[in-house]
Amino acid sequence: MPSKLAGLGHSEASPPQPPGDRMLKGQLPNAGKHLPARPRSPPANKAQGPEKSPALPLKLPAQISNEDPQAKATPFTPKPPTRPRLERALSLDEKAWRRRRFRTSHEDLAARGGASPSRGSLQDEVPRTPAHTDSPPCLSTSLQEIPTSRRAQGSTGGSPSSWGHCISGMLSTSLDLLHRDGASAGSTARLPAVDQKVASHSLRSADRVDPGQADCKSRLQSRLFRAHSSLGPGRPPSPLACDAKSSFSLLAPIRAKDVRSRSYLEGSLLASGALMGAEELARYFPDRNMALFVATWNMQGQKELPPNLDELLLPAEADYAQDLYVVGVQEGCSDRREWETRLQETLGPHYVTLYSAAHGALYMSVLIRRDLIWFCSEVESSTVTTRIVSHIKTKGALGVSFTFFGTSFLFITSHFTSGDGKVSERLLDYSRTVQGLALPKSVPDTSPYRSDAADVTTRFDGVFWFGDFNFRLNGGRVAVEAILKQDLGEKVSALLQHDQLTQEMRKGSIFKGFQEPDIHFLPSYKFDIGKDSYDTTSKQRTPSYTDRVMYRSRHKGDICPVKYSSCPGIRTSDHRPVYGLFRVKVRPGRDNIPLAAGKFDRELYLIGIKRRISKEIQRQQALKNQHLSTICTVS
Repeated sequence: MPSKLAGLGHSEASPPQPPGDRMLKGQLPNAGKHLPARPRSPPANKAQGPEKSPALPLKLPAQISNEDPQAKATPFTPKPPTRPRLERALSLDEKAWRRRRFRTSHEDLAARGGASPSRGSLQDEVPRTPAHTDSPPCLSTSLQEIPTSRRAQGSTGGSPSSWGHCISGMLSTSLDLLHRDGASAGSTARLPAVDQKVASHSLRSADRVDPGQADCKSRLQSRLFRAHSSLGPGRPPSPLACDAKSSFSLLAPIRAKDVRSRSYLEGSLLASGALMGAEELARYFPDRNMALFVATWNMQGQKELPPNLDELLLPAEADYAQDLYVVGVQEGCSDRREWETRLQETLGPHYVTLYSAAHGALYMSVLIRRDLIWFCSEVESSTVTTRIVSHIKTKGALGVSFTFFGTSFLFITSHFTSGDGKVSERLLDYSRTVQGLALPKSVPDTSPYRSDAADVTTRFDGVFWFGDFNFRLNGGRVAVEAILKQDLGEKVSALLQHDQLTQEMRKGSIFKGFQEPDIHFLPSYKFDIGKDSYDTTSKQRTPSYTDRVMYRSRHKGDICPVKYSSCPGIRTSDHRPVYGLFRVKVRPGRDNIPLAAGKFDRELYLIGIKRRISKEIQRQQALKNQHLSTICTVS
């Protein structure tokens, strides 16, 4: 078909054109010179409009040229279509374009109200490119906003001709952005070829701007510049010219010159790049405080484990999980691996088992956030047996130590001699433990001048000693039961006045330099299994605070207790688990120590993940079956 562009004239009354409306002059040489003046009011009669472009067939009411005889004979009043179709140029992938769809009016309104757009919308399907490439950006990235803008303008009550020209202007602005984006990248990218003979009248009429819609293109342009888009200013022109802050990852960027320099000195506290140094510590702990969980539980050798350990490891009082979990068990279950698996399963894939050890029926497990395993030294352990004549090591102590950044930790779980009147035997167990634990071994002491060869607790920055110490309440069962009938606040303070451990600590005969958080819970021993009542057997044992958590800090104020409580909901043993939440100050360290280098129990980690998945599937299936049974019952 011969082109009609050559015979068209340009009206001198046209207003000056903004830069965004001159974008097609590179592809349509005479488009800005031969455009007809658009009348303010459309003709009243209907007629067939000009021929539609096969490249961009915008189903829009086109303006009729004064020099078209057929148009003069049959004028028409243009009406807006319910939903315009926008198609790409034939030079692009037409099949891929036709598979996409625009948002409906309901989806558009939902997106404006803050809801997430539909999955089938073009916005979700278009991937975001990290940087400019040699080829022009995808046309659909800009055009996806046009239907939304059309509906927005149509809702304001504008005339059919005004919103029709607004869409044309928006399309012009979108193509102009693509053209200028490709030019700024310094590439040889070209816009899709548009044949001058088949250029639609809607595109040509975009050179005229309706005064009522003057701000339409500016709003569209601001919407097109989205974050993480190839058209937006948020992306650098090249990934090689990135700023110091990475917009592609939450990880802190590492400069290539810092890697090449290799300037850090091994063992330095302040050198750049030190793994255990101050920079790395500030990344993970800006306030240098770590969240620590310590728990002790005498399981009474029961094979049956609680169905759920959330009450123990994830108490309701804590809004967030802790950074480090240390759990000590006395008279542990026969299947130690099953117990460790349950711990890993409860905490989930965000945690790994850094270390686990056993001494007879004494178990200890150390779990840490998987992000922090690189900042731990090698983990060392040592044991002490206090009941030598017994073949089964039920009484004794198990110690585990390691250094985290520059702070050394020692965790001890103990089971002292039982019996109401055997206080002296328990004091002897304490003395054997502090003298017999041979720690640290290969990991150096952080402050050797403060250490005492006769006391292992003086060789570490932070010490946590927990277990079944078996100290009882004096006064007998009757006196203790009378106190238990009082209010909670009054009876706890009254019970502690009869506590053997509190009395011995005041004398300085045990746990020298240690502290205990304030107790606000009932005695953790001795209960009837599966019940909340204290011992009702013939022995009538006196309720007591046998399970305790003690802490000691080399630097005053480095350890701050947050919560100290028991778990009354776990009733599988005659003891209730006792736990403590702490905030511990961590100092930067040196790299010249034996590092764990990310070592953890991988097999246990995988088993825990599989169990969580299988239980979730079972739970969903149970809910589905329950829903189906409910439907059947109603029907």
